[in-house]
Amino acid sequence: MNYITPEGFNKLQEEFRVLFNEERPKLVETVAWAAGNGDRSENGDYIYGKKRLREIDSRLLFLRDRIESAQVVDPKTLTGDKVVFGATVTIEQEEGGKKIYQIVGEDEIDPAKNRISWKSPMAKALLGKSAGDEIEIDRPAGVLYAEIMKIVFK
Repeated sequence: MNYITPEGFNKLQEEFRVLFNEERPKLVETVAWAAGNGDRSENGDYIYGKKRLREIDSRLLFLRDRIESAQVVDPKTLTGDKVVFGATVTIEQEEGGKKIYQIVGEDEIDPAKNRISWKSPMAKALLGKSAGDEIEIDRPAGVLYAEIMKIVFK
């Protein structure tokens, strides 16, 4: 299952659109021009263009598959008192300090914004829990103990 928020889904679609409708056609034109310049074995524009074209085609296939398998879940439509996909969760760590995480799809991970994959160890420890529950997260740096303080859907 490829759970994703509407924001993440729109980003995937936009990346696909730009690659397919803008970058790829320009590159095809460049490669065609370079191919017409004679010996292709020493033609940098041709060699680089073909390589980049393969990269774009590979990314387009990946994006198409992710978009087709996407299960869009809008956090704004969710309610409840349990942590589910899309929830924004505030935890207080055992050693002090609060952290806020949003549980998002694999294509939306952004550590700088504390957006974590629903498949991550942290999210797995949070999913299904309620405010007031204590969690234990096994990490390479050691076990982290925390309490869920707040769950919101935004």
